[in-house]
Parts: sequence; C-alpha cells; structure tokens
Amino acid sequence: LKFRRRPPALRAARRCCLRRPPRARPARRGRSMAASKGGGKVSFKITLASDKAAPFKVIVVPEEAPFLACLKFAAEQFKVDPATSGIITMEGVGINPNQTSSQIFLKHGAEL
Repeated sequence: LKFRRRPPALRAARRCCLRRPPRARPARRGRSMAASKGGGKVSFKITLASDKAAPFKVIVVPEEAPFLACLKFAAEQFKVDPATSGIITMEGVGINPNQTSSQIFLKHGAEL
C-alpha cells in the first residue's frame, strides 16, 4: 500500500484545526502575590523646614520599608543628625516613624 501525501495547503489547514489552546501555567508555590509581582513602591517629597530656601528631596522606597529607615536616609541626604530629626506633614501633624512606608503614604500622602 502506498500512502499519498496531501498537498501543503491541506496539511496547513489540518494543523490549524487540531491546534490546542495554550495551557495555563500552574501557580508558583511558596510565593505570595506581592512577591511574585515585584512589590510596589511609594515616593515621598520631603522638604527641609529648618532652611529658609526650603530644599526638598524625592525618595522612592518599597512599600514594606520601615519609615524609620526613610527618615534616617532623608536626614543623611540633608546632612542633619538623624537622631534629632522628625517628620511632620504639610498640615503640621507629627508622624510616628514606627510604621511601614505604605501606611504613612496612605495616611498622610506624599508631601512631608
């Protein structure tokens, strides 16, 4: 018995009909959704109130970063002592630095 080959146009048509949709990938185990997406970042515009020129720095940090680390970093950028530094909002409300950056951002906004 001899088998005849189909013409190329019919072979391509047959392949398109039999093509399966791509399978969904299984979820990765051991990672949270935030870790798999890379996590978010927040930015703060911090203005130095003790200077008449009112210089400011914009810092971008991960959402889960402790705000105390942001406070220390900003104080070092302004060349002031981090131990005696504090942050207040534009409305004059003092901020407790023992929170995450995302909590501060949601409560007080980006301008500090």
